[in-house]
Amino acid sequence: MSGAAELPGAARQPLPEFAQIGGHPKPLWMLFMTEFWERFAFYGMRWALVLYIVAQFANQGMGEAEASKIYGAYLALVYAVAVFGGYVADRVIGYQRSIMLGAVVMAAGLFMVALPQLDMFKLGLATIVAGNGLFKPNISTMVGKLYAQGDERRDSAFTIFYMGINAGAFVAPILTGFLARTVFGQQTLPDYQAVFIASGVGMLISLVWFWFGKAQLKTVGLPPAEGNQTMRLLLVILGLAVAIPVIYFLLTIDATDLQRFVLFPLFALLCIALLVEGFRVGKVARDMVIAMLIIFAFNIMFWMFFEQAGASFTFLAEKIVNKQIGSFTFPIEWFQSINAIAIILLAPLFAWLWIRLGRANPSIPRKFGLGLIFNGVAFAVLMFALTNLLDDKNMIPLWTLVAVYVIQTMGELCLSPIGLSMVTKLAPARLVGLGMGGWFLSTGIGNNLAGLFASGVSGETGMTAASALSGYTQGFYILVGCGLLLVLIAPLIQKLMHGVK
Repeated sequence: MSGAAELPGAARQPLPEFAQIGGHPKPLWMLFMTEFWERFAFYGMRWALVLYIVAQFANQGMGEAEASKIYGAYLALVYAVAVFGGYVADRVIGYQRSIMLGAVVMAAGLFMVALPQLDMFKLGLATIVAGNGLFKPNISTMVGKLYAQGDERRDSAFTIFYMGINAGAFVAPILTGFLARTVFGQQTLPDYQAVFIASGVGMLISLVWFWFGKAQLKTVGLPPAEGNQTMRLLLVILGLAVAIPVIYFLLTIDATDLQRFVLFPLFALLCIALLVEGFRVGKVARDMVIAMLIIFAFNIMFWMFFEQAGASFTFLAEKIVNKQIGSFTFPIEWFQSINAIAIILLAPLFAWLWIRLGRANPSIPRKFGLGLIFNGVAFAVLMFALTNLLDDKNMIPLWTLVAVYVIQTMGELCLSPIGLSMVTKLAPARLVGLGMGGWFLSTGIGNNLAGLFASGVSGETGMTAASALSGYTQGFYILVGCGLLLVLIAPLIQKLMHGVK
């Protein structure tokens, strides 16, 4: 689940006086609900994406493997494009206008994917990606802008905001699944178009909520004072008109080519730029950049396997998990809510644990290693189930996939909350924004690899118990191997970090 943090780089301005609710500025609660509905839209359609591609476009060669590749490429581009959103907001049209424009574009994309035509579907995904790039990074930044530097309430504010993210992600699959199965479709034949339309309506609610609440923000997030504001807005709209076809093209090429010719070269250039700046500044900055880039590499591996949630795990749930509980059938989409509710329940426990450990609290690289190992343990559960718990219908028990999502969430809580904070501490002062881009891009690369891995698990003919066992066994060894390696080299990385905790 995507975390929330303020992206660095924007100049701080004197804060206006805000009314206080619950010990926090009143606009925080408006941003909470705006983000709740945006995440409702994003996660409301996520569970249905690969299932819809196979159901709607099978006659155009879209099997499980191709659906997984499109899913991975879509998520990769969501993260990659978000790198540019902060720049547009900070330097061109301001955060408030970026959020509103992003919401409009995302809503349009969600309605477009409901149209049962493959090219329009991909164009809709490209439109969602472009809108998300303007919306997602900037609403997180707005939360930070409500507080003065050093305000001790800031961490608490981001915790509240993070609950909004996960509350939306929890509710969305349940409600959109209910509409698709019970209201507009059938249990055995869901109306996936209803999912995308409901998600689009959720995005419009997010837009309206922000539109009527933005007066609470006063001067926070307004556009730069200089320049013709109308012309700036028109230039951004023109930029979107150019960017959406480019993103569409990237979604139409093979995911392997996207990785080889777009994502990896971008990441390599970004790493070179950070290293050059680190060497220019001095030994300490150089070492810290090297430590950060090592962790980026392991971050790629984590998300490659964590993001099976919307790809191969969805096909696993559909075909190989026994979803019967007596006469009740556990809906596939409910699996997508497990991560969100697990975060809500477990995040306070992990926060308490790190404090309780005191000086024994693991270092940043060791926490990343633990995250990878937890992810590997989740795959071990699937290995055990697919080897020992298959029933006479070649299906595994429901509880095993539930356990997988919970264990993966434990891994996420070791890794994701500290990632953005780590970048702000390790990146060279002049290139913190570029370092943040590296974090997002490494996550995006992992997501694209997730689609490629999932396509291999499904193979040419669709997922079977045997293909799942083979793929998840490979995933287990990669994750545990990477996790143990990171734990072993953690002292070296910590030395390169020069005391950063």
